[in-house]
Amino acid sequence: MSTDIHTSGPRYFEDVQVGDAIPQLVKDPVTHLQLVRYAGASGDFNPLHTDPRIGEEIGTGGIIAHGMLIMGFVGQMLSDYVGPTALRKFNVRFKGMTHLGDVITCSGTITSKDEVDGEGRISGKVQAADQNGDVKVVGSFVAALPRKA
Repeated sequence: MSTDIHTSGPRYFEDVQVGDAIPQLVKDPVTHLQLVRYAGASGDFNPLHTDPRIGEEIGTGGIIAHGMLIMGFVGQMLSDYVGPTALRKFNVRFKGMTHLGDVITCSGTITSKDEVDGEGRISGKVQAADQNGDVKVVGSFVAALPRKA
């Protein structure tokens, strides 16, 4: 179900305007297997992310996803939008827990365009929310885009 927002060719500084929406990235529902794989890849083996019993015992309603996985989804959206080498800054704040079965939608908006150190840079706000609109991550980014000329 993940939507593909890849574009053909580079995105140019001149083509991006303040207020533009970044194409959304909608991820498939979060699965237990995905969280186990992410635990292995990240080295974060906190049982809260893999053992349903632990989540029930501490009151989270079961397994919750790694916050960094959800941040990674937002990073994927940004990389798809600006290219794999364009990000100059990327930060987030974690706002809520993601549970098994949640469908995460990443979105963003361009908030400024500037010339910095000879680069055409764009800045924006980003977020990830579940199928109910509950926000999981909010953040911001700065990226350098190529110029047409």
